[in-house]
Amino acid sequence: MALPQSRRLDFSEIPVIDIAPLVEGRNPVSTIDALSRACREVGFLYVRNHGLPRELIANLVEQAALFFGRPMDEKMRIVVNPRMRGYLPLGYRSYEGEPTAGKSHQEGFWIGHERPLNAESPLDGPNIWPEYPPGLKPAMLAYFAAVEKLSHVFMRGFALALDLKPDFFEPIFSRPMSRLKLNHYPPQDEPERENEIGVVPHSDSGGFTILWQDANGGLEIQSKSGEWVGAPPIPDTYVINLGNIMQIWTNGHFSSTPHRVINRGGKDRYSIPLFVNPNRDAVIEPLIGAHEAGFEPFKFGDYQRKYYRRSFPVANIG
Repeated sequence: MALPQSRRLDFSEIPVIDIAPLVEGRNPVSTIDALSRACREVGFLYVRNHGLPRELIANLVEQAALFFGRPMDEKMRIVVNPRMRGYLPLGYRSYEGEPTAGKSHQEGFWIGHERPLNAESPLDGPNIWPEYPPGLKPAMLAYFAAVEKLSHVFMRGFALALDLKPDFFEPIFSRPMSRLKLNHYPPQDEPERENEIGVVPHSDSGGFTILWQDANGGLEIQSKSGEWVGAPPIPDTYVINLGNIMQIWTNGHFSSTPHRVINRGGKDRYSIPLFVNPNRDAVIEPLIGAHEAGFEPFKFGDYQRKYYRRSFPVANIG
């Protein structure tokens, strides 16, 4: 039996927030309140008037399609390495969100910040790039810089939504372990099992994710009742979702919501997430309210390596 399709999501169920005031450096109460409600009640939101040029996005999508269209043996020459950089093969197996391995109907390409190799920070290091297309590297680096700049707008907004100082999160993200990823999902008509879809059900690991998705759709989020609902593309918006670390930092006030991807659209689907992650040595513990009994603070870098190891065994993370 094929997996049932999710119901079409009424846009009002995932808030659509105009963030122009935040981008301009203003902090109107109405915008902060809307951000707070979305983070507390849904864990996902659409944002419009984000300021990122269409041309920047279109150029990167064009380069991504050229790269993913290359022969598999060529892409495998830069297969994802233990520093979580490079090509994530189509059909990779993952334990992300599952007690047993799932097979993802997706391929990807990862980069992070260029840093020297460091034994104390095993995820640091240089990016690896394909020879073709030559335009992928400049397009991806330009996009990375622009979206990371936007991430600081959200850090300020999240802090204010928690009644914290506007720059509260800045020191925690001063040397971020963020990762930019290109995703390609071939069409998938009638998947029968949840562990063989585009991306298996999971919650993101880090602080938050800034996602561009094309017009094909396929992203689904899980409501608190357990129902899967589609999050259809809205032109000129980004999807923002909170990660596990933000949920811990906020002592559960903000939600890290499970989601999955099934490309039923009959065409190749592309998406571009920036996973906004804190510093390697950031201490992960509730930053507001009291700790739950038995909670043990931990370092983000240790947690992230364990998460990557489970989610992407192909990277051979030690």
